[in-house]
Amino acid sequence: MIMLQNLFRTRPRERLGQPLYELAVRQARDPGFYTALGVADRIDARFELYTLHVLLLVMRLRDEGERGAQAGQDLFNTYVSSLDHALRELGVGDISVGKKMRKLGEALYGRMTAYEGPLREGDAAALSVGLARNVYESDDPAAGAALADYALASRGRLAAQDFDGVVAGPDWAEVVK
Repeated sequence: MIMLQNLFRTRPRERLGQPLYELAVRQARDPGFYTALGVADRIDARFELYTLHVLLLVMRLRDEGERGAQAGQDLFNTYVSSLDHALRELGVGDISVGKKMRKLGEALYGRMTAYEGPLREGDAAALSVGLARNVYESDDPAAGAALADYALASRGRLAAQDFDGVVAGPDWAEVVK
């Protein structure tokens, strides 16, 4: 009887958003970004690196079909929730959080839209332009070239991993200048 109950019981969906988010954040905090690649250690630059790493994982996960798409959505939802939480910790009041979250959401969507095409196509030049503008606040695409190379190398390494490997520990590229 117990076997039949277990057979027909609905199982809770595997929630991967939080652990994947923690892996993305850990990588985005690699000191090499701030030393070797010259990313400014400011909250807006950290937002850019978090967004880039979350996007790399979301893109990889979506390549896995339904299970990966759901994990990617969980990761994205966790990221948005953490942005809301961070605003509140910074002292943004309840009335202002909505407006600030809307602006952050627009920025997040804009970055992901700008980076996804070049990442999928392996277009280092186009990716460099967006990264230079958003991460380095520069009109010189060369400013974003090393970070673009890192992102494309990470994309390739993540693609070479199976789903379980990505979930256990994404194979990020080495941060080098």
